[in-house]
Amino acid sequence: MNEVLRLVGNATLQTLIMVFFSTVFSMLLGLPVGVLLCVSLPEDQGGIKPMKVLNQVLGRIVNVLRSFPFLILMIVLFPLSRLILGKSIGTAATIVPLSIAAAPFVARVIESALKEVDPGVIQAAKAMGSTNKQIVFKVLLPEAMPSLVSGVTLTIINLIGYSAMAGTIGGGGLGDLAIRYGFQRWRTDVLLAAVVVILVMVEIIQVIGNKISADLMEKR
Repeated sequence: MNEVLRLVGNATLQTLIMVFFSTVFSMLLGLPVGVLLCVSLPEDQGGIKPMKVLNQVLGRIVNVLRSFPFLILMIVLFPLSRLILGKSIGTAATIVPLSIAAAPFVARVIESALKEVDPGVIQAAKAMGSTNKQIVFKVLLPEAMPSLVSGVTLTIINLIGYSAMAGTIGGGGLGDLAIRYGFQRWRTDVLLAAVVVILVMVEIIQVIGNKISADLMEKR
């Protein structure tokens, strides 16, 4: 029992590290792209600075990256992980492909959340002489915050799933534990413990995300 707790504890810590840092980096990558996708839409679709070519090019890039199966993308990005961190497997190295894999999803989530903002609010801001930058940071993002929180929650949950898949090729964490100990060594107790921890993590994150989003909706 002590061995199982030790193994699961170490693997859980690795998963939390991967998910936390990949969430931060994917937000840093995806947030500006999502904002740009929304801002550059045609005016009749809610864009505040229409740029048709840029919007189409960014949209295609995001769609291509989103369509990549994560395991294939992780293998393709091995050289980048090695270039940045000096290694291509392990907890730290997995953060690189996790962040890049989640960034397109984040971009679309941000874009969808911003498009839900009432156009009347944007028009009112324009009428008061607000610049595009002010509209983005003082109108769009604050008004879309409940939806953004829900999107971040979905992103974290997706990253937990991605991190588990990364375990199949040496990514570390609960996925690696479930495969190496639970499956390959026929340790059913370890396998079940890893699965239960993943399920609990997902449930906790979903509940917290829903609570924060609901609180933000009440304060609007």
